[in-house]
Amino acid sequence: MARRRTHPKAEFARYLRTETTGGIVLLIGTAIALIWVNSAFGDSYVALRDAKIGPDLLHLNLSVGTWAKDGLLALFFFVVGLELKRELVVGELSNIKAAALPIVAAIGGMVIPAIIALAISWGEPGYERAWAIPMATDIAFALGVLALTARHLPSSARIFLLSLAVVDDLGAIIVIAVLFTSGFDLVAAGVALVALAVYWLLQKKRVRTAWLYVPLAVVVWIAIHTTGIHATIAGVALGLLTRVRADPGEEEAPAIRLEHRLQPYSALIAVPVFALFAAGVPINAEAMTTVFTSKIPLAVMAGLIGGKLIGIVGASAIAVRLGIGRLPSRTNWRDITALAMLGAVGFTVSLLIADLGLPEEAREPAKSAVLIASATASLLAAALLSKRSKAHAQYNNAQEA
Repeated sequence: MARRRTHPKAEFARYLRTETTGGIVLLIGTAIALIWVNSAFGDSYVALRDAKIGPDLLHLNLSVGTWAKDGLLALFFFVVGLELKRELVVGELSNIKAAALPIVAAIGGMVIPAIIALAISWGEPGYERAWAIPMATDIAFALGVLALTARHLPSSARIFLLSLAVVDDLGAIIVIAVLFTSGFDLVAAGVALVALAVYWLLQKKRVRTAWLYVPLAVVVWIAIHTTGIHATIAGVALGLLTRVRADPGEEEAPAIRLEHRLQPYSALIAVPVFALFAAGVPINAEAMTTVFTSKIPLAVMAGLIGGKLIGIVGASAIAVRLGIGRLPSRTNWRDITALAMLGAVGFTVSLLIADLGLPEEAREPAKSAVLIASATASLLAAALLSKRSKAHAQYNNAQEA
């Protein structure tokens, strides 16, 4: 059978469609969480989120909310790992000249928000980890807003945003692995390394049966969870070890095949369910007063809305000025500014970092700040992108006339 070659841009289009739908379901899950926790039935939400399930063996008697955070998000990060591997090997990030601008922009979009958040929150309980919250960009929400408001924007602009978000996710993965490792179990780490080596060997030997891979993935997840490293790193590690180039006569490489199968479950189930249990924060006068008067929530909002915009646009300008990168074809600085504003939609990973890194009293105000900043950035980006989309549509019509 001849191999069906899949162009990276076709893969991007498919990825965009799934993530756009996922963004809508994510929004629904968030809305349900906010309505539920602030209704007369709010106690039932807290009881369900905190209910413990699972065996005591290997520390797996976890709350429902923790299972959503550590378990379901491992699937999300596995898909991220597959996407990152594909981009690095055969996608936009495999060409250093094309990849330079989104890589530099992503670094600026992580460093500047972190510096702003650290400066504002300095001295508050949890500040030493709060700086990481505004570093993230949510792919599902960002691509959803982009698809709804920027139909006429060049495809190069969409690819720039996806590449930036993928690099951003890599930065978030590193932060989670380094910053949120509690203790370290050498035996469990050894088990994880052996299981990952077996996974790599099976990939190299072209073994395809799920009966081996699924139990192996479970062993990797449990082992990494037991080490003290955050369990979602298991998903990333497995994704990065998955083969991404198809053999002669092979219809699809394992990474592409798995991404096709699992991305809908990640985008439509794993991430929305995580949002359902992570986004349930109180919305009342007292809670909102805390958000707008406490240093850490203010740091998160300033880092996301201001830091992302300054960091992405500023780093991009420096890269272009120094000749390191070039603007995507048929785009200008107004397009990059609109996309940078969209990069301020933190959400999924920002909520995860807030959950992992902050003391309990600072957690809910910080998560409220993430939701407020992400909603604000979405609205501002939608307005900017809609205007840029109309400008591109007029230009295209003039060219055709």
